[in-house]
Amino acid sequence: MSGARGAGRALAALLLAASVLSAALLAPGRAPERGAERARPRDKKRHVELKMDQALLLIHNELLGTNLTVYWNSERCYHCLFQVLVNVSQSPGPGEPGAAAVGVSTQHSVVLQLNATAEEKEVCRLEYKFGEFGNYSLLVKKVQNGVNEIACDLVVNENPVDSNLPVSIAFLVGLALIIVVSFLRFLLSLDDFNNWISKAINSRETDRLINSELGSPSRADPLAGAPQVEAWAPSAAAQRLRCVDTFRGIALIIMVFVNYGGGRYWYFKHASWNVSWDKLRIPGVLQRLGVTYFVVAVLELLFAKPVPESCASERGCSSLRDVLCGWPQWLFILMLESVWLGLTFLLPVPGCPTGYLGPGGIGDLGKYPNCTGGAAGHIDRLLLGEDHLYQRPSPTVLYHTQVAYDPEGILGTINSIVMAFLGVQAGKILLYYKDQTKDILIRFTAWSCFLGLISVALTKVSENEGFIPVNKNLWSISYVTTLSSFAFFILLVLYPVVDVKGLWTGTPFFYPGKSPLTPDRVDDGDQWAGPETSGVCPVQRPQATARVACFQDAGMNSILVYVGHEVFENYFPFQWRLEDEQSHKEHLTQNTVATALWVLIAYILYKKKIFWKI
Repeated sequence: MSGARGAGRALAALLLAASVLSAALLAPGRAPERGAERARPRDKKRHVELKMDQALLLIHNELLGTNLTVYWNSERCYHCLFQVLVNVSQSPGPGEPGAAAVGVSTQHSVVLQLNATAEEKEVCRLEYKFGEFGNYSLLVKKVQNGVNEIACDLVVNENPVDSNLPVSIAFLVGLALIIVVSFLRFLLSLDDFNNWISKAINSRETDRLINSELGSPSRADPLAGAPQVEAWAPSAAAQRLRCVDTFRGIALIIMVFVNYGGGRYWYFKHASWNVSWDKLRIPGVLQRLGVTYFVVAVLELLFAKPVPESCASERGCSSLRDVLCGWPQWLFILMLESVWLGLTFLLPVPGCPTGYLGPGGIGDLGKYPNCTGGAAGHIDRLLLGEDHLYQRPSPTVLYHTQVAYDPEGILGTINSIVMAFLGVQAGKILLYYKDQTKDILIRFTAWSCFLGLISVALTKVSENEGFIPVNKNLWSISYVTTLSSFAFFILLVLYPVVDVKGLWTGTPFFYPGKSPLTPDRVDDGDQWAGPETSGVCPVQRPQATARVACFQDAGMNSILVYVGHEVFENYFPFQWRLEDEQSHKEHLTQNTVATALWVLIAYILYKKKIFWKI
């Protein structure tokens, strides 16, 4: 077998081993959550059941004749109205403070404002970052210092737990396993070590397995009696670009990871088996992908030109030939972006300011509660109907929005087309500058910097104060340029590492990120599959001593993994009943196991040459 196959098996096993070790190290009842175990019995006595990312706050009011109303706001909520947290009764007498217990968020810093209930006069205000499952007391009392001031003192009764500890442990476990596996593979690549193992075990079959499974290209197969074909060394001229598959696979694995277990606390699920047209959601991720790829594909079919042979191998052509060759497509994309800008900033929306980009709800001091998404939300509600949109979008959590809004709506699809076309531009760079690694890297760098500068100008290097803030729900143009800038940077890193130097094959990330209709090596021993395997004429690579297979039926198992995890996410072994539903470590273990299983499934399908299109 080839080295790539051995690496695939090793890293697939690595993911599962990391899952098991993480589960063992992060098992319930260990030290990382002792603070939580101490705090929870007290919470129950005070009738406060803490959830994940919450802390217990006990408020003691020692003010005689003054009832208090406690308001709160998250520092992440931009220009938001304060919300009532709890009411605290007055002190019945000296030494007998009025008390109230409440759970407070620990995800971000919280601003607390205490008002005298009768006069609605501010008593005090403080900002604090609470820790998960911590136990805190807020003491409100008068200070006898001659001016009769009111003091609000925050006291930590029981220390919080470190909610980041499970992630840190899992990362260290995975890193340690990668180091161990890499070291073992290095040892097994040494002829002296292989000879020592062969002599120690004294088995001819073991020697054959070591050479075939772990890929020693310089050794001969003692059973076959013929030298193995030397493995092809990746080069800049390779038609199979594993760096692209690696990039897609990483993105898909992260997506599957965050959508399991703990992911539900960050994203609202919208899938339902009870399908009814009256409430059926029309937009969606796959719908947007379909429209996006259709538009970009039509543009390429109508206007794309073949790469001139002289420009593909010589430096005599224009340095901007990859851009100039597609000027009709660029003109269309610029026109499309002008439509997005015009509708976003010029379309009148009833009851909302023109050009509004905010979340509505309690944002902007509650002035525009039904303006979620501005023009984008208005267009979707007008054309698709409010019942056919996402009913509980992510702004609902922080901004308490009341209207439906769909992050995969009509207007945002325009910018997803722009982002996909930037991906096409990356592909054109690889085609027009084939065998010119330096030129490719220069252009990846230039695009990354250019798009990054656009983002800087649009956002003013701020989260909310720019002309067009980075906003995923809106798919704003600044979001597109920022994400595309990072994408070009990642390709800048992966291309020389994976495709030019061959320092990493992209395993195991490219298994779920397999591209369709692309030539690739078939890991069948140290041989290269030919037309008898694919049914298509093979493509000859420069500097390659063996043939490659052109998979006519190669599909995108990334879509299979995506749909599979949506369908089976609630079934064992991808999910099981947790002993503590509010435990980060248990959700992390579940997420890691589920993600590793899907990577393993993608790996098995890849090895079986099964590529399913959905």
